[in-house]
Amino acid sequence: MTKIYIVRHCEALGNVMRIFQGTTDLDISELGAKQLEFLKKRFENKKIDRVLSSPLIRARKTAEAVIGKKDIPLEILDNLIELNGGIVEGRPFIEAFNDNPELLDAWNNHPENFAPKNGEKMRDAYERIWNTLIKVVKENKNKTVVLSTHGGLTRCLNCRLLYGDIANLKNTPWAENTAVSLIEFDDKLNPNVIFYNNISHLPKEFINKKSRIIKTIEGGKQ
Repeated sequence: MTKIYIVRHCEALGNVMRIFQGTTDLDISELGAKQLEFLKKRFENKKIDRVLSSPLIRARKTAEAVIGKKDIPLEILDNLIELNGGIVEGRPFIEAFNDNPELLDAWNNHPENFAPKNGEKMRDAYERIWNTLIKVVKENKNKTVVLSTHGGLTRCLNCRLLYGDIANLKNTPWAENTAVSLIEFDDKLNPNVIFYNNISHLPKEFINKKSRIIKTIEGGKQ
């Protein structure tokens, strides 16, 4: 079996600011740093062969916590980066979606059709993360690998693993910050989801849950 852990990054400043963080490279928050201490403890006694991370700082610091005192390098894998929001990238959600109501409807009701101008289509991100995962599995037979990535990509991946069709993306739950999933692959690349979006390492006071449904100013503030 090849074991792949998928870890969403800790809370970052963009999560606190409620902006479309995407590929915007903001540092982690004070709460995020505390979350990483618990994530570090979760992985400290687990045998891990490789840790691959998105190049963004929030994912890299999360990957470093997973490594802890292990004598393995942090490897950057560009294809683990979050979806680029294009015209809504780096902007407050309310402002960005008030200016682009067609994207608001897609985000809330038809996320598989989310396709911001100058950004990455959700359908492309869905294929990208799956192809990246399969490539990692093929290159690491019978090893244990951790992928440190982002909420949007984690949701796309879980959608494929749980439902097999991007049309079910709306029904796929978001991963909270530092949530961990474990997928095992056999020699024929058949996946088995052992668990997903698990945050059992975090005390309740360190789980900062936020709704991902965006309400415009006309519809009421978030």
